[in-house]
Amino acid sequence: MSGGARRVALVEDDDDLRVSTAQVLTLAGFAVEAFAAAEPALAAIDADWPGLVVTDVRMPHMSGIELLRALHERDPSLPVILVTGHGDVTMAVDALKAGAWDFLTKPFDPEALVAAADRAATARALALDNRRLRAEAQGDEPSGLVGQSPAIRRLREMIPTLANADIDLFIEGETGTGKELLARLIHRAGKRARRRFLAVACAALPDALEDELFAASGEASIAAANRGTLLLDDIDQASRPLQARLAALVEERTLRSPGAREPLPLDLRVIATGGTEDGELADKIAPGLFYRLAALRLRMPPLRERREDIPVLFAHLAGASAARLRRPLPEMVASVQGHLASHDWPGNVRELAHYAERFVLGLTEAAPQVAPEAPGDTLPQRLDAFERETIVAAVLAANGEIGAAIARLGIPRKTFYYKVHKHGIDLTTLRKGAR
Repeated sequence: MSGGARRVALVEDDDDLRVSTAQVLTLAGFAVEAFAAAEPALAAIDADWPGLVVTDVRMPHMSGIELLRALHERDPSLPVILVTGHGDVTMAVDALKAGAWDFLTKPFDPEALVAAADRAATARALALDNRRLRAEAQGDEPSGLVGQSPAIRRLREMIPTLANADIDLFIEGETGTGKELLARLIHRAGKRARRRFLAVACAALPDALEDELFAASGEASIAAANRGTLLLDDIDQASRPLQARLAALVEERTLRSPGAREPLPLDLRVIATGGTEDGELADKIAPGLFYRLAALRLRMPPLRERREDIPVLFAHLAGASAARLRRPLPEMVASVQGHLASHDWPGNVRELAHYAERFVLGLTEAAPQVAPEAPGDTLPQRLDAFERETIVAAVLAANGEIGAAIARLGIPRKTFYYKVHKHGIDLTTLRKGAR
């Protein structure tokens, strides 16, 4: 869950209660912004408020229910928890009909407030992720380096300068980080954009293709990239004989073709990519080649170092997959949201792109299932097991949203919590499994 969704706007006209409630929420890990009245809260909370609202009901000038209705005119998905010292069944029903996330009666159990706020924060994070998913998918920004992490912003800012600086580049990074994408963006942004961008996969290049690569002409020949850009992808995995031929090319800017009388002069911008560890690069790339290529070294960071970019990058990739596959963009669910937040993404952007495609196709991992009880149990035990499994399945199907699970089950809220306690169901762990 994004940290922003754990923000709370607390509206309470009683000074002492406002301070104590803010302390309870702060100790539970929420960032609290407190208001003594509804009007200043309404002025501060817009449609993009990245959190939830906890408000007293009975306040002068504007009540909590009036605040709820005004906020829901701006954003119907904003979770609002109402608290009152004068609660009754009628008021609770009216509040829930008005769209309240939950209703607590003073004096309330601090744990009940924190539990309600936790559920609301989870739902809010999911709603904001879906909003971002839709906005990114419908956006018309050109493809590029997506993200707002400092490293990605710096690389984006460097592209215009690098594009017209005729120096060779070495882009290092783990597999799948987008090294070739960065090379293509630099090529497209500069004066060589109208000429060929020739990408050569140096890893295990067959001898036949190597001969074509150094031929005097042909689509696969380096000569085809004259006045353009030559990308030597995975240069650290090239054979030593190939590295020797490339070193001569980079040094002399001439193509020595077998059988040719004279070397062919070339105007080339050379960009190479490789791994990230200096020791490994020194071992795998001939020094004469490496230091000629590495006039300037850039580094593409792995996703685990820019986790803040994952939601928007996933939205970008899912939107592109939906357009390519001509399928509607699905709703974000808690299990997908949790996977995005917790997975290490060793395959980086390439792995994330595959996951986005599976998401669009409806093939992402299902929520964990609960194992059935052993068939030899007594009838009461089987009934209890069935009831427990039904409650667990409802929570998982509702992606951890307790209100939606209760609606699925068709039982009163008090009955739900009684049965949760009776069957020893750990809602906190269950909600994590639903994400």
